[in-house]
Amino acid sequence: MKKIDLDSWNRKEHFRFFNSFDEPYFSFVALVDCAAIHAFAKANQLSFFSLYLHRSLLAANGTEAFRLRIQGQDVVLFDQVHASSTIGRPDNTFGFSFIPFYPDFSRFSEALQAETAAVKETAGLRFREEMMRADVIHYSSIPWIHFTSLSHPRRWDGRDSVPKITFGQTRKEGKRLLMPVGVHAHHALMDGYHVGLFFNFFEELLQSI
Repeated sequence: MKKIDLDSWNRKEHFRFFNSFDEPYFSFVALVDCAAIHAFAKANQLSFFSLYLHRSLLAANGTEAFRLRIQGQDVVLFDQVHASSTIGRPDNTFGFSFIPFYPDFSRFSEALQAETAAVKETAGLRFREEMMRADVIHYSSIPWIHFTSLSHPRRWDGRDSVPKITFGQTRKEGKRLLMPVGVHAHHALMDGYHVGLFFNFFEELLQSI
């Protein structure tokens, strides 16, 4: 982790302007083609969710703006970020999780399976100290809705700067399998350009099997 020198940062004015807003977050929803990775998951009896979640984390870690966070009056850049995802239960509730990021998919998949099992053995939100970490991406999945827009509940008395990424229901169109992906990001730390970099990287990873 390193602290950003705000005085020499080319986003200095952007940061100070948007960080003063009551609601500094902006959001995009875009469709990504996940046909290749879905077919790979089926052919190899792998979890489709674990594959696209891992690739989204690879894309987030490969896009510097997604590793920036506000801490007090400072902006810091984490070496890497992890996943804090909601995980559903058979009773249609969900619990929070912390899934450490590993570039190697097998290690990441094992960590995800362990957290999934732990969530399903508990009740309630399963809110833990790890949920307060800043070096995460907040993830959620809404496989029942092929959404075209998205909003998130937020506490106005808190200063959150963690990006939120949400996956929706897939829909087949010809040879493509399209999934809506929502990105909710702090405008003091990034712009649409940086979200575009993430989406481009994510789609490349979805196609590279």
